[in-house]
Amino acid sequence: MEYLEKNMSQVENGQLKLTNIYKSFGSVRALNDVSIFTEPGKIHCLLGDNGAGKSTLVNIISGVLTADSGEYLVNGKKVNFSTPKQALNAGISTVYQNLAIIPMLSIYRNFYLGNEPIKNNYFKFMDKDLAISTTKQELTKFGVTVNDVKRPAGTLSGGQRQCLAIARALYFGAKVLILDEPTSALGVKESANVLNQLVLLKEQGINIVLVSHIIDHAYEVGDLFFILKMGELVGSYDKNDVSPKILRSILSK
Repeated sequence: MEYLEKNMSQVENGQLKLTNIYKSFGSVRALNDVSIFTEPGKIHCLLGDNGAGKSTLVNIISGVLTADSGEYLVNGKKVNFSTPKQALNAGISTVYQNLAIIPMLSIYRNFYLGNEPIKNNYFKFMDKDLAISTTKQELTKFGVTVNDVKRPAGTLSGGQRQCLAIARALYFGAKVLILDEPTSALGVKESANVLNQLVLLKEQGINIVLVSHIIDHAYEVGDLFFILKMGELVGSYDKNDVSPKILRSILSK
């Protein structure tokens, strides 16, 4: 039996350091001298209005884009990712708002999307039994109990789909988890569940970068807050030094 589960012990704990990052699109400067540092066991919140540069920074971290200049270190080693696959191999996984979930595909096929376990080296048959049992097991860790993971992923609630995407990322070796607006389309109960799961992951030593425009959600779980405006980092704040009211005031100036 052969399958593609990543051995998480092979990936060092994720520490990220980006220094003096610049990125332009034509004449538009998307990021201007941005520097951030994130480490395992903490939730780092990236805050800012639309157009502040949050998505550009996330895309540079995750290998979708390459910075025009600046230094990017992962665990103290200089990197220059040109593809998301390179970032994934370094243990950096991004869960975007669309979650990369295909609604009409089964839950277990979505869990293994692009990394299907193979049980026959000659005919390349997917090991469905392994995929089904593993999907159930990993979702249970996030408080999601699904009796039939062969049903379409579109039948899951928004919060369950969010947990599916996070569970998938961690199963395949993520040490740095970047979440793009994970609670923006969720109700109160499901938002609370996702936020609780992030706290548990933090306690397990995962380096979490949370992109959110919901200040109360960010403050509830965050340890450090980076505020971007017009492509510039206007400040980084420890939770002990700010309140939701202060964060809103900084963002509204």
